[in-house]
Amino acid sequence: MLVAMLLASALLVACGDDADDAQVAQALRDSQAVRFDGADGLRLAGRLFGPDDAAAGVALAHGLSGDQSDWFVFADRLAGEGYRVLTFNFRGYCPGDEAGCSEGDRDIASTPDDVRAAVAELRAQGARRIAVVGSSMGGTAALIAAAAEGDDLEAVITLSAPTSIDALAAGPDVLERIRAATLFLAGTGDVTAAQAAEAFFNASAQPNRYLLLTTDDHGTAMLRGNQGEQTRSEVLSWLGVHLAERETGS
Repeated sequence: MLVAMLLASALLVACGDDADDAQVAQALRDSQAVRFDGADGLRLAGRLFGPDDAAAGVALAHGLSGDQSDWFVFADRLAGEGYRVLTFNFRGYCPGDEAGCSEGDRDIASTPDDVRAAVAELRAQGARRIAVVGSSMGGTAALIAAAAEGDDLEAVITLSAPTSIDALAAGPDVLERIRAATLFLAGTGDVTAAQAAEAFFNASAQPNRYLLLTTDDHGTAMLRGNQGEQTRSEVLSWLGVHLAERETGS
């Protein structure tokens, strides 16, 4: 049932408010396509944005019915803030053209492994401090990956992440192992996601925060919908504080 709801939500977004083609073209202008190994050797497709000498990196994980192109415009915005940014397709996602093609079959249970592979790729690119931002399924996968990464992630941000989806489950046992600073965002009209954001907050350690915005938008649609400006601002603010902390010694 939850998978069907997420699919329906994504279809509505795709019909209603996809990023403008000109914005996407502009975002891609200074990016580069990359391929990197997943945990089991599958080659995953991604794109790198931002300065190649950046000390802080951000991995962006897409939702069930999306792909890495959902993030392109916002990835370019993050790049403009000085971050090294990696968008990527989970295994089995093959939209083609600029959005690339990852090997293998779609496997929700393996998405946390793909998130960790993206984090490893950012480290290989020279990033010393890393955050993960995940949309819907990608947010749940990011939390599970963060629990495994221990102290090696600075921040995790979720947009409309469910507590569970198919074989993935981010319950209290997962949240209590996360050492990264966590921010949970959802819309008040997206009831299941709003309840999940509160549950994540209650089960996670400080520094943590959850915020419900007055929107029905789900996942990356929150970045460009009626609360898009505030959503972008909250993400940028959280990254600005928690990716900078260790470098400044604060």
